[in-house]
Parts: sequence; C-alpha cells; structure tokens
Amino acid sequence: MGKSKQAPRRVFINRIDSYASRNIAKVLLQFIWNSLAPFLRVSRSVLLTESGGFQVVGTVSDQSEEEWPFVLEKYFVSRSSNGDLLAKLLSCDVVIYNISQHADQVEEGFWAASALHNEMGHFSKPKVFILISTVMTWACSKSPGPDEPELLTDESFRSRKAHRNFKTHIDLEKKVVKLGKTNKAVFSTYVVASGLQYGMGEQVFHYFFKTSWMGEEHEIPVFGDGNNFVPTIHISDLARVVQNVIEHRPEPQYLLAVDSSSCTLGDIVKAVAAELGPGKICKKPFEEAFLIKDLSVMEIDSMLVNLRLSAAHIETLFSINWLCQSGLVENIDLVVKEYRQERELLPVRVCVLGPPAVGKSTACKAICEHYRLHYISLKDAEIIPQVALTHPMLNEKLQSNPCRNQGFVLDGFPETYEQAKEFFYGETHTCTKKSVYTEYKFVLCLDASDDFLIDRVINLPESVVQKHNYEQEHFLRRVAEYRKNADADPVINYFLEMDVAPLHLGDARLEPDWGLLMQKVYDTLGQPKNYSSTREEEEEEELRKAEEGLRREAQDKEEEERWKEEEGRCREARWKEWKQEVVRQQEEELLEAQSLSTRNYLLEHVMPTLTQGLAECCAVRPENPVEFLAEYLFKNNPSDY
Repeated sequence: MGKSKQAPRRVFINRIDSYASRNIAKVLLQFIWNSLAPFLRVSRSVLLTESGGFQVVGTVSDQSEEEWPFVLEKYFVSRSSNGDLLAKLLSCDVVIYNISQHADQVEEGFWAASALHNEMGHFSKPKVFILISTVMTWACSKSPGPDEPELLTDESFRSRKAHRNFKTHIDLEKKVVKLGKTNKAVFSTYVVASGLQYGMGEQVFHYFFKTSWMGEEHEIPVFGDGNNFVPTIHISDLARVVQNVIEHRPEPQYLLAVDSSSCTLGDIVKAVAAELGPGKICKKPFEEAFLIKDLSVMEIDSMLVNLRLSAAHIETLFSINWLCQSGLVENIDLVVKEYRQERELLPVRVCVLGPPAVGKSTACKAICEHYRLHYISLKDAEIIPQVALTHPMLNEKLQSNPCRNQGFVLDGFPETYEQAKEFFYGETHTCTKKSVYTEYKFVLCLDASDDFLIDRVINLPESVVQKHNYEQEHFLRRVAEYRKNADADPVINYFLEMDVAPLHLGDARLEPDWGLLMQKVYDTLGQPKNYSSTREEEEEEELRKAEEGLRREAQDKEEEERWKEEEGRCREARWKEWKQEVVRQQEEELLEAQSLSTRNYLLEHVMPTLTQGLAECCAVRPENPVEFLAEYLFKNNPSDY
C-alpha cells in the first residue's frame, strides 16, 4: 500500500495584498512548486488543495476583484466581523500577522493572538502563531559603537527599547511571547523582528529607487547625515525565515531577521543612485523627509534608525538558502533587476527608419511624448561617413541611466545593414554590463512615394528646408541613396535576423489619418511601461488644466473688453467726424443759399455794363485803365439809382 499524502498546511496571512505579506505568500507557494515537480501539470486548485505544501489564505484591505494566483482564499473583513475572522483563523494550522508595515494591524494582532489563545482548549491539532514585527522595537536600545566588534543579538531581546512611535508594537511582541508559554505543544508563538525590507519592487526604500529611476533630480537626497546604520533584510530572505520557523518550530520564541550587512543609509542611497540615477547624493535635514508625499511617518522613522544587529538564532538554528545575505549594497544589481521587473518598469527601445522627409522625427517625438522616452537623433549622418565615429557618442547616450531606465527612440539610425550589425552586434558582445540593445526592441518603418516626399519638401518653409538640408539637389541624392540601400541590403534584414519584427507603415502621410497610424504604433508597443500618474498627480493636472482654462477665459474676457473699449472709441471718433461733416455740408449749403441772390443781382444790374466797359478798355488800352473804366461806367450808367 502506497504512502499516504501529507495533508497541506493551511496558512493565514493578514493583509495579503501588502508588500511583505504578498511576498511571503509567494515564497511559500514557491516551496510547493520546488518540492512537487511531478505535479506541476495539474491545475492551481489541485496543487493548492491536494499537495503536501501550504495553502495560503488571508485578508485583503479592500474588496477588489484582483486575482491572486498564490492565494487559495482571500477575505475582506471589517472590524465589526471579528467573529467571522476568528472562524477563518481557527481553520488554519499557521497564523501569520505582519505588523511591520501597517500600524493599524497592531490592534487586530492583539485581538487575534488573544482570541486564539482563548480557544486553545478546542484546537483539533497544534497551531503556530507568528508575529512579523520590526527592528524599530530595538531603536532606542543601547548599541555598541561602530568600532566595537560585538553587536546586539536576539539573545538580548529582553533589554530592547522601542522607538516612541512603536510602543504598541513592543507591547504586542511581549504579549505574543507570553501567550506561547502556556502550552507550547498546542499553541506555539514566535516573534520575528524584521530588518528594513528591500527587494521585489521595494517598499521602505521605494522613494530612493523611484527618484533615481525618474531621472528628474541631479542628486538623490539623503535625509539626515546618512551615517546611521540600517538593519536590513531582503523580503524573500524574510519569507524563508518564516518558512523555517513553520517547518522547525525552534525553541527560542524571539528571532531577529536581518542580513549580515553593516550599511549606513548613505551607503544604500548612494548604491541606488549609482545603479539607477545620477550617481550623486546630497544630504538634507531629516525634517525635509516629512515634506515628501511618498514617505509615511513609519517609513521615515525606520530609515532614521541607527542599529547594528546580528541574527544569531537564525544563523545557528536554520540552514537558510540566502538570496542576499551580504545586504542590499552588495547585491544592488539583483535588487534593481527585481525592482524593474516587479514594477514593470521595462525600457521601451525603438528605432524609426524611413526615407528623408517621410515624418520620422514627427513620429519619434510623438512616441517619446506618449511613452516618456528619450529622443536620440544624429543631426547629419552624412557628416560622419563611418558609423564607428558615432560609437562613442551613441554608446555614451544609450548607456546613460535615463535611456537604460525609460528607454529611447532612435531617429533614422542605422541606415544600412552593415551599420546595424557593426553597432548593435558589436555592442552586445563588448559591453561589460548587460547590453541595452538586447531587450524589448521595436522597429518602425515609414515609407512614402518619391512624389509625395518631393511635394512635401517643396511645400515646407524655407527655414525648415535649410535646417534639415532639404535643398533640391541634396534631398534628391539622399532619397536615391536610401532607395539604393533598401534594395541592395536593407537594414530591416538585420532586425529580422534578431527576431525583431518591424512594423511597416507604407503610407506615412502627414494628414488627418496620421493619428490613426500612430495609434497603430501605440497598440503594437502596448501600454507605457513606467510610473503611471498617481491620484494626486492626476488631481494636480486637472487643477492645472482648470487654472489654465480660467486664466485663458480671463484673458479672453479682458481681450474682449479691450476690443469693446477700442471699438467704442473708434465709434465715437467716427460719430464726431460724421457730425462735423454734416455741419460743414450744412454751412456750405447755407452760404450757397445766401450768395445766390447776390449773384443774381450782380448778373442783372452790374455785369452787363461792367463787361462792356472792360471790353472797351481792352480795345482802347488807355494809360490808366482803372480811371478809364470808372469814367466809362459813370457816363454809361443805364439808369439812375
């Protein structure tokens, strides 16, 4: 008769959607996979229910529908439903309460430990209660100086003194240890005091990783003098400690869980800045940390701790397959790799190829804006006939942390198969670090007819033509050279050989449908692989847009009022001018009316005789014409007045 299968052990973990609890659950599930290789083809439900490993269940902080493949069951439990939660706890063999991240879980931890202890007489089989606490309950302990070889160990846990903000944590630690002394065979309890956790996407050190990755700061801040020693442990190593406690149930109830490193906060931030960011740090007063939205008070207190601890019990009791026993600084490459993978901060690397004037730069800049990438262009490749001459410039740029973090868009390079082979293949075989070119490449090939390209260049402004060297002779020669290279040995062949399938857009015209073409590019590339905007950032952006709208509305209103005022002045001036013109016309008409009778009088009574006198004067031409005219008028007066 075959050996019966060992029943799976049911493990409860609180806040399983939090950083530490989630990763502990993953490690426990990985233990199943590693030990049950013959069963790997069965379904998840069968693997979790019929194997001899662990069944992980736990509470979550909200009622989201998110799937947790490493969790058999998840519960959303409110404070008013402790009875339901107790039933879940009693159904488990192991209960793990993590209070290292969320202070609001301390009260629930008190209740859970006490409730299980009260039900101890009704247990059908032994249970284990593990409290994952924090080294902040040691923060005010008297620590040896940095030059002293002896460290504080978990053997001296009775003399530990907690940080003022972690008094309830140490009270719960003492409570858990005390409850476990009643009947260890039935209800055994343990406290695992964890160092500051790192790895698998980060938590307490996430601000420094994010700030370095974003590349917006020239120096990464260190709050305080940075000389404080920070006890740390990789979250996977912490999970292995918990797993060993479950497996071996050691005699000591209190265990320190820290790695063997002795690093200061400054050492850690400097290592992160060198691997992800600018490589420089700057010291700032620790009070400024409270101005950072991404840092909680609990995280700030933890980063400012100054302790040198040694996990003596773990080293002597367990044979742990450590992942990062030497600490964060010594394993920064691995930690950064995990950070990128867990946060899905994968660099997007794009080459945009095509003939001159097809719209490569427009496409590149659109991709850069959409994905927050870095735009790289060789201003004039013809000035540098040999691609080897561009290696130092391109290599330095592409190996820079911004390009390694977010990615880049390479505009119009390489132009030939030989350039691609010499540059990409050569770099991947000579770089000491993992090449930036071997991950996640995408090639976009734009094309259009020569007639379209020529027509587009003809209609470009002269300044743009000169900027891009699109003069007729020069441009036609570049197009012909591109067509020749494309026909003879196309650069696309290199990428096909590297299993990078290019996206061809054969009608890349800068018309309204250009947006549809770019949407096809976005669909092919997928979602941006970087930090999405936080709710606060989205609210700030909405506020900025609202303020911009109000400002623009105020400007428009002011402009309208100014126009109305100017229009009023012009209208008034035109009105005055019109009135003056009317008055002038009326005056002219009045003068004309007044002069009409005078003119008629002169024409009737004066002008005939005067005209005759003038004619006579002209005929005689006297020496004194005026006197002659006067005598003539006197002698020839037609009537007496």
